[in-house]
Amino acid sequence: MAFVTRFAPSPTGPLHLGHAYSALLAHDAARAHGGAFVLRIEDIDATRCRPAWETQIYDDLQWLRIAWDGEVMRQCNRLPAYEAALQSLWDKGMLYPCTCTRRDIESATSAPQEGILGPDGPIYPGTCRGIPTGARPADAALRLNIAAIARQTSFTEMGDGLAGRVGTTAQDYVQSIGDVVLARRDMGTSYHLSAVLDDAAQGITHVLRGADLFQATRIHVLLQQILGLPTPIYHHHRLIRDDNGKRLAKRDDARALSKYRSDGASPADIRAMVGL
Repeated sequence: MAFVTRFAPSPTGPLHLGHAYSALLAHDAARAHGGAFVLRIEDIDATRCRPAWETQIYDDLQWLRIAWDGEVMRQCNRLPAYEAALQSLWDKGMLYPCTCTRRDIESATSAPQEGILGPDGPIYPGTCRGIPTGARPADAALRLNIAAIARQTSFTEMGDGLAGRVGTTAQDYVQSIGDVVLARRDMGTSYHLSAVLDDAAQGITHVLRGADLFQATRIHVLLQQILGLPTPIYHHHRLIRDDNGKRLAKRDDARALSKYRSDGASPADIRAMVGL
């Protein structure tokens, strides 16, 4: 079987040590198995993505001596594929429009028995679910009707401390995941939908990404099932944290690769810093 991994950063800020660890881990795994390592630019959020950050991604990866195979996939060129998938799910009655704001959801989940957190924050209380709809609207977010499609799913996990077969029951989806957004009003898609479709389009067999996305994988596996797509093997790796134990973020410029480079660090130094 082919072995294909990927690195899929968003050009919304500088790459930091956590990105370097994830990219190196995926790159090294592909090379060790005689496979391919591909690059994807997740630029669906046009309000935050910048060409300069995309250019910096390429520069940082090349400096780390990471070489990718084939052409770079850019999500901004994949909008027709996302639209086709959304229309298919809509036609099957698996989606419904939602006009709730974040404040609406926060208010609805403020009661003591509400407010359970899912992969995307508070689990949606179902305010717009069941409201009669006609044609698919263009001015509303689209949510996945979990209760209507929930089923038993599983995927193979290879991460340290998590290795094995990970299952999710239909009840888990309803109670712990909820009706996630598959298309935001401002971008016509979502991370969940785009990542699933793009992984399939790029032939990804092994997804190596941070442990913070472990719960999101449950959503992705369900989407793969209802869309008829293959489920990769997953490896959710440890997160790189600062001296206080806080996970790194793009706003943490002190940990940006460009900063280490300007201070004279080498690619070998970066590998040592992240434990590779």
